[in-house]
This record gives sequence, structure tokens and C-alpha cells, in this order.
Amino acid sequence: MTVLTVILAIIAAFIIILFISPIRILLLTKPLMKWFGKQQPPLSNTEREALYAGGSWFEKEIFTGKPNWQKLAELPKYSLTAEEQDFLDNEVVTLCEMLDDWQINHVDFDLSPEAWRFIKEKKFWGLVIAKKYGGLGFSAQLHSAVICKIASKSITAAINVMVPNSLGPAEFIHFYGSDEQKQKYLSRLACGEEIACFALTSNEAGSDASRISDRGEVCYGEFNGEKTLGIKLNFHKRYITLAPICTLIGLAFKLYDPQKLLGGEENIGITCALVPANFPGVKKGERHLPMNLYFMNGPLEGKDVFIPLDYVIGGRDNCGKGWRMLMECLSIGRGISLPSLATAATHLSLRTTSAYAQLRWQFKRPISDFEGVALPLGNIAGLSYLCEATRNFNALAVDQNAKPSLASAIAKYNLTEFGRIAVNHAMDIHGGRAVQMGPKNYLGALYEGIPICITVEGANILTRNLIIFGQGVVRSHPFLQQEIDAAEKNNVKGFDKLIWKHLRFAIRNAARAHFKGLFSSRDLISQLDRMSAAMVFISEVSLALLGAKLKVKESLSARLGDVLSNLYLASAALKYYQDQGKPQQQAAFFEWSVQYCLNNAQTALYDFLQNFPYPKLAKFLKWWIFPWGRYFKAPSDKLTLKLNDTILQNNGFRIQLTQACYISKSRSDAAGFVEAVYNDWLAIKPLWKKCEKLCKQINAISSEEVCVELDKLLQQHHLSPLETQQLKKFVMERYDSLQVDSFNLTKSDVVV
Repeated sequence: MTVLTVILAIIAAFIIILFISPIRILLLTKPLMKWFGKQQPPLSNTEREALYAGGSWFEKEIFTGKPNWQKLAELPKYSLTAEEQDFLDNEVVTLCEMLDDWQINHVDFDLSPEAWRFIKEKKFWGLVIAKKYGGLGFSAQLHSAVICKIASKSITAAINVMVPNSLGPAEFIHFYGSDEQKQKYLSRLACGEEIACFALTSNEAGSDASRISDRGEVCYGEFNGEKTLGIKLNFHKRYITLAPICTLIGLAFKLYDPQKLLGGEENIGITCALVPANFPGVKKGERHLPMNLYFMNGPLEGKDVFIPLDYVIGGRDNCGKGWRMLMECLSIGRGISLPSLATAATHLSLRTTSAYAQLRWQFKRPISDFEGVALPLGNIAGLSYLCEATRNFNALAVDQNAKPSLASAIAKYNLTEFGRIAVNHAMDIHGGRAVQMGPKNYLGALYEGIPICITVEGANILTRNLIIFGQGVVRSHPFLQQEIDAAEKNNVKGFDKLIWKHLRFAIRNAARAHFKGLFSSRDLISQLDRMSAAMVFISEVSLALLGAKLKVKESLSARLGDVLSNLYLASAALKYYQDQGKPQQQAAFFEWSVQYCLNNAQTALYDFLQNFPYPKLAKFLKWWIFPWGRYFKAPSDKLTLKLNDTILQNNGFRIQLTQACYISKSRSDAAGFVEAVYNDWLAIKPLWKKCEKLCKQINAISSEEVCVELDKLLQQHHLSPLETQQLKKFVMERYDSLQVDSFNLTKSDVVV
């Protein structure tokens, strides 16, 4: 038998096996399905519910390896109704004008009674509650804009407002409550007649809710003088926002039925119920102090608290379904509230720092002229653009009823990290001006508040390492979830159809990643396609070789999540740029955003392959997707400085980009005063340039000396009396804008 005959026989056998279904299933699919099943990590019920909770958004397109950009363009544009815009321009602005952040956090340790009353009367806690239940019935886009604007004035106030709208019982009742619960509670929650909190975190259960020690037992008890089937609760919760003033508690606990009064399992699982705060056995603890921000936050305890069974959210049928409720509803907090807080941080950093950098002069010129200041200021501008784009994109997802659990995790993690970077840059540029606390410091509370955004609703370290890729690959991959279901059900024929489609899909993306790497295009959309294909290809290889081990290889999973995150952020930037009509003024911001994301995605893939446990294969894979080496560059200094120049020019884009940020028109407000003096500077700048030519030292002498020189120029008829008056006013106000507070502090005055 010749070698050729052997080869032909092997090819023939392969064709028979591959294309004749019964033989293929017997010899290939069954062993493959058995191997596939072993590669899946063991999942607890909690993990499984978390993995499958919620819906999908554009991240599903990214996982195809060839996103449908036309589909992105056809999504609705960001817009507010006339009623929503009116609320934002009036009620929200009025509330912001009532807030004195220093007074709240360092004198009263609470919002003013007037502010609390206004929040309730104007239904700030009913932003998204339907009108038929007494709420305002606004969109997620308005919800996001409201939180962003309030947070730019006071994070303390913003947290007090946002929690009932996205992290509180109202949402649970809206989606899962019985008709009776909706009728009873929603209108009262909207107007503040009821103040609700949601109690999830326990002493030893944060990210791992399966460790909740809070317990409920099904039993009979007395309620309103009658023997009633219900639940006896014992719980100890902490970090609960609005707990100190709540009248209604949304409670998550483990439910057990030792007497099997419900007729099912003894261990029913995590359940969510409504517990009136005045019920016997409920105790509110003293307040926590989160990073010196005095929003209402504290512990809750309950001992032998009895509630009727119909106090379970949605009633008896929803016993044991609490974890899925939590995963789907809390994604709104991740997707709307926390990204809005982070966006407020970047926007306020941009508005105040761009103004201050032109008012603070060193070495005879504004510090904004120095490249060492201009580059971080340009970075703040770029991150502000990315935050604004992603904030809008996620709000759109919620309005499209997507329940975007993965997109929410991506937005929460990345935007809060951007907020941290932006605020740190702003602090560096302000120097001592931002370090000294007091009413004049508009960055201090922001700096203290950023760790709160990063910590709550799934700490960022958890979100990055476990959630984004771990959930993303299952929820967004075209075939993986269906294959897992088929393998679990031992559906060989279903698995057979899926696995061969999957194989063709993987081969196409491998080829696409290599081809686009060889023939790279400078078109940004083509580059996003290339990285999408590369991410999918590397994911396929990782899942095949590491399988269940990928769950514990958290750093590898995190880096794949970084690739997914950055492609999602770039998609949001593209959507925002398209919706704005691709204005020339924004072209540099869009280019900066996509370059920033592509470079970060590339770095994540390089780091992934450097730490891949198969070094020789990693070397090949690196060549396969990056045949010419590192292709994507971080935004250049030239491009970043262009962003800085655009922001510093009086062209309106600075205000347009940060329109969700509240800046007071009052000169008694610290941020408002700096903004007003900055606007004065823009108005008198040509006149000042004239003075610079006449007096070479005018930028290097004290304010008092400048006024003396201006009087000389007046006497020499170089300036008119009106011009001299305008310049003197600016000189003194510029001096005041740079000042910090000082106190006569004694030991008893210091609040620790």
C-alpha cells in the first residue's frame, strides 16, 4: 500500500466520520461533549443565577468577532422629553441651589430640612416609578442626568436621592411585586411618605451572597390577632443606605422551611421581602460615616421579626427567587447610578480644573500653558468624553428594556476608575488649593467620595476579576451557553449541531484576526473589528485549554475582561459621536477615545499572553494576532494637547460636554466663583495682553502691585477708567479664587 493510498484512506475516513451524522455523533460528538462537560467549572446555585441573570446589550455584537456597526447606528439617539428637560432645568437646579456641601458634611452632618422636604415634595424618589403608581415615570436617561447633576454639587445628596431609584425596594416591587404591593407602596415611596432601604450586605457576606447568615424560617405566628403563615426573621446587616431614617426595609435573607409548611424543599434559598421598620424586633443601629460623607447609612438588626408570607416581594411564589431579582435589579445601580456619580466626578474635575489652570499663574504665565499641566488636563477631557458617552449608552440600554447586567458591570468598573484618575489629575493640578479642606474646596468631597463608588455594588476588584469576562463569555458568546445547556441535558444531537457551528465560528475569527493583523487598516472601525476578532479567538483558545481553570485564573480572566470592556467603551464613544452628527469639534475626542481603548485592549492581550501557562503557544498566538508587533499606540501628546486646547478655548464645547454638571451662577459658591472669574478672564484677556506689552512684570507681581501698575497705565492714558476698573476687579477676584480656608481649630472642634 502506497503512502498516497494511506493518505486518501485517512481523508476518506475523516469525511465519513465528519459528514455521516450517526458515525460522527458516536465517534466524535459524544466524547467531545463528555470532555466539554468536564471543562465547565462547578457552579453553586447562586453563581448560576448570577451568571444567567439579566439581558444582553451591544456586548453581544462584540463577541461575534465582527460587530454590526449599522445596528449600533440605528439604535435610538439620546434624548429627553420636554417634561424631562423641564424637570432637569428647574427642579434639579433648584435642589442643587439648596445644597451646601460643606454645611452638609462638616456642620449639620445631614441635608437641610428644606432639602429633604423638597426631595419628597418633588418626587425625587419616584423618578422611574410609573405615573399610574404616583411616580414621575421618567426614562433612565433622565434618571442618569439627574444623579449626575446632583452629584456634581454634592455626592452626599446624590446618594440619598439615587438609592431609592435604583438600589431600593421600589424597583423590586415594580418588576416583581404583586399588584397589591404595587398599589400599597409605590405611590408612598415616590413622595417620601415611605422611606425605603434595601438590606443585602451582612457582616461576612459581601460579594459572596451565598454566605448570608441572615435567616428566615417558615412558621405560624400571630399577626393582627390571627394565626398566620409567615416567616420569622433574624438578621444583622451593615452599610445600608437610608437605614437610619427608613420606614420600610427590603430584606435579602436565606429562607428555610424545616417543617415543610410550603410543601417543598427545606432549604428554599435567598429570598427578598418587605419588612416595616417599626415591626417588633427591628433595630436601627447608629450611623456609619462613609469617607466623611454624611449620607444616611448604617446597620440594621432584627431578632425574631415575624412577617406574613405575602410580605415576600411578589408573594409566596417568589420564595427562593431573591438572588435572581438582586442580580437583575442591582444592575441598574451598576449601570445608571454609579456611572453617573463617576461621570459627575470627571465633569466637575474638567470644569473646575480647566478654569483654575488659567487663573493660577506661575513663572509669569497661566499653568495651563505648561505641558505638564496641559497633558493631564487633556486626559481629564478625554475621560470625560468616554464617561459621557458610556453613561448615555447604558441609560439607553435600560430604556430599551435590555436589563444590561454585563454592560452595567463594564460601565460601573471602568467609569468609576476613570473618575478616580480624573480626580487625581485635578488634585495634582490644583496642588495645595485642593488639599486644604473648607467651603472653598470643591474637590475634597469628590476625592473622598470616589472610593465609595469603587467599593459598592460589587467592588471593582471583584467586578474586573470575576464578573466581566466570566459572565460576558457565557452571556454574549453565540454558542457557549446553549452548548452548556445541551451538555447538562445530555442532548447529543443539539450539542452536535452547536459544536460544529462553533468550530466554524472559531476558525473564521482566527483567520479574521490574523488577516486583519497582516493587513492593518488605519480606519478606526476596522481596527475595532480586528480587536473584536482577536479577543474572540484568544477566548476560544483559553476556554479550550484552560476550561474550568480559567475561573480561578482570575488575572487572566480579568485581562480578557479588559479587552471586552475597552471595545464596549469604544462602541459607546462611536455611538455618541454619530448621534452628535460627527461634528468636527469632537473628531479629536472620538479619535482619542478609540485610540485609548484600542491601546488598553492591546496591552491587556499582551499581558494575557505573557502570563499564559503555555509559553510556546503564547508566543505563536502573539505572532498570530500581532504579526507586526504592537500596532496600537496610546493617544499621542499632540492629540491629547489638542483636546486640552479645545477645552480651554471659549467655543462652547467645554460646557456642552459637561452639560450634566451643575455649576452655580452664584459667586458665593466655590466652584461657581472660579467659573465666573474664568469667564471674566476670557472677556478681558485681549485687554490683559495689551497690559502685558506695556508692563513686562504684570504677571509676576502681587495683586496689590498690579493695581498700582494699572493706575500708572491709566494716568499715562493707556487705559480708560472703565478698563482700569474691569482689570482691577478681575485682579482682586482672581486672587480670591486662589485662596483656601483657614480655621481656629481646637481639639474639640475636630470631627474624627
